[in-house]
Amino acid sequence: MSKDFSFTNSLIKETSPYLLQHAHNPVNWHPFSAKIFEIAKAENKPILISIGYSACHWCHVMEHESFEDSEVAKIMNGNFINIKVDREERSDVDMLYMQAVQLMTGRGGWPLNCFVLPDGRPFYGGTYFRKTQWIEVLNNLINLYKLESNRVLEYAEALTNGIKQAELISTSNKIDTLLTKELIQLSVKKWKTQLDDENGGPNKAPKFPMPCNYQFLLRYAILEKDNTLLNQVNLTLKKMAFGGIYDQLHGGFSRYSTDIIWKVPHFEKMLYDNAQLISLYTEAFNLTKNPLYKEIACDTLQFIENEWYKAEGYFYSAYDADSDGEEGKFYVWNQLDLKDLLGENFDVFSDYFEINDKGYWEHGNYILMRSENQIQLLTKFNLKKNELDHIILTCKNSLKQEAKSRLKPSLDDKTITSWNALICSAYSKAYLSFGEIKYKEIALTSINFITSQLTLVDGKLYRTYKNKCAKIDGFLEDYAFTIEALINVYLISQNQEFLNKAYNLCELTLSLFENKESDFLYYTNNLSTDLILRTTEISDNVIPSSNSQMAHNLFMLGNYFGNTEWINRSKKMLSNLLEEFKNYGAGYSHWGSLALCYSYPFKEISIVGKHVNENLIQLYKHGVTNAIFTVSETNSDLPFLKNRYVENQTLFYVCENNTCYSPTKSLAETILQLE
Repeated sequence: MSKDFSFTNSLIKETSPYLLQHAHNPVNWHPFSAKIFEIAKAENKPILISIGYSACHWCHVMEHESFEDSEVAKIMNGNFINIKVDREERSDVDMLYMQAVQLMTGRGGWPLNCFVLPDGRPFYGGTYFRKTQWIEVLNNLINLYKLESNRVLEYAEALTNGIKQAELISTSNKIDTLLTKELIQLSVKKWKTQLDDENGGPNKAPKFPMPCNYQFLLRYAILEKDNTLLNQVNLTLKKMAFGGIYDQLHGGFSRYSTDIIWKVPHFEKMLYDNAQLISLYTEAFNLTKNPLYKEIACDTLQFIENEWYKAEGYFYSAYDADSDGEEGKFYVWNQLDLKDLLGENFDVFSDYFEINDKGYWEHGNYILMRSENQIQLLTKFNLKKNELDHIILTCKNSLKQEAKSRLKPSLDDKTITSWNALICSAYSKAYLSFGEIKYKEIALTSINFITSQLTLVDGKLYRTYKNKCAKIDGFLEDYAFTIEALINVYLISQNQEFLNKAYNLCELTLSLFENKESDFLYYTNNLSTDLILRTTEISDNVIPSSNSQMAHNLFMLGNYFGNTEWINRSKKMLSNLLEEFKNYGAGYSHWGSLALCYSYPFKEISIVGKHVNENLIQLYKHGVTNAIFTVSETNSDLPFLKNRYVENQTLFYVCENNTCYSPTKSLAETILQLE
């Protein structure tokens, strides 16, 4: 169905691609603002808050079926005040009303549709509705609001109190649970029973990559010398890399796999997923030396640079799942086209990328999946590895050229601060792991963009940027991941000014997001007034929770600057969630990674003097886990570096549990101290 541009609503003035997609709906949409709630109060109308994002397939489906329909629009416009929200812009609104819908229905997702009173209190909600269902829901709610307003009010009040109570329980300062290795081991033991030993990942579908889960499991396996678990992590990383969830042609991961073998992705690509997966594969390469992991990390970095990076230093957000009205159309191939394009190389290509029953999807189309039987393939076609690599590269180049004639999926070209910070960290880690100077340059340009264009004079952060305009107050996740990026850029630049900025931003964050009743921080700052209540993000999901990242930041910066108050606060935040981590590690895995820092040997590594950058890269490549690095070419007042500089020398210091080895002048000796 083509859009009817005879209608235009208030969203036309917005910059979010998702909101602009709805600007010509006959529904009289408004952006989220306090002003709209005042209009609803004056007209005594219930409000529909409809939330989605540009790469959301079912959001588009509901738009086409209902929001572009004049009959539906007439009902909505006559009886409701209608608000459209981009969940990526206003993640605070999404977080609040997602919690409400989950309390009402036991499930959530997008599109998220929540009906609220004129004061913002929710009373009904759900996710995707077919057109007939949606009309029925609208009519029922109209009658309910008009004829049984007291019942609606009572339910809204009870539901809002339920959200408040859940918030109080989750943020209460609990009795500290003792942090021990045994507790972590219990969590992992339970977790192992939920893993897929054949295909990797969880033993269910759909399968989300969940980078922070596998980062924790990888680190735990290394520290515990648990080879069974390490094999499971390696299995997961390999299956994802070989599966359809990974774009075998252009690089980059889709958001999740709809099946248990990582074959059929939900084809949208998100910056936050790919940033974290780069960091995961980079760390896995350092710890295992598997060249596949370096290949995947570098190809994904190249995809991001090609498609989402702007030279000014910012990154776009996402690609849609659909192109030309069909999900996945840009990425799939049929046999006839492949034979025409590849000629005599088709047979090799089809075996290599599973153009067979395994790779078949639907309607004659195949999803490219990488074969795991490369040795068998070499034997079958009597090829050497370099010959096979050349054939595959030639084929891929042919398909990339052909893909240029295809309609690309829609681009979400807004910039989100937290996601940009995540990719800045990924480029920093890739530079330290692979030594590619381009990665360092992009990371530095990225952090400078965040600190100049996305930062106010008083140090506060904006949330989004588009068309040279930054807007929306930053949320806790924007601050948390920017602090992490500043720490990572300090390492690749050896410029302590970045570390000082991280410290100052952390101080500001603790003040701006303070919850006087809890050690945890609110998701919105203390100036936020347009929501019925402030929420707290604690459990880890596809992105680590903002509070778990802040706990990491407090631990790291507390160590860098000798701030024991921050270290103790970090541990207290963690201790309040240890029971949750023990019972459900997959939902608190970033907290688990912090628990490793407190429960297992944690090393402090300092490099001072000449050739710091080169030595840091060599040491980083060695694969050190559970450690903090400090570096300086000159004198420094950082506790780990103070009085350690000796002119014309390079010295390495390794400390653990407040005990230091003798300084060495040799990288090889330092590596021995770390083993």
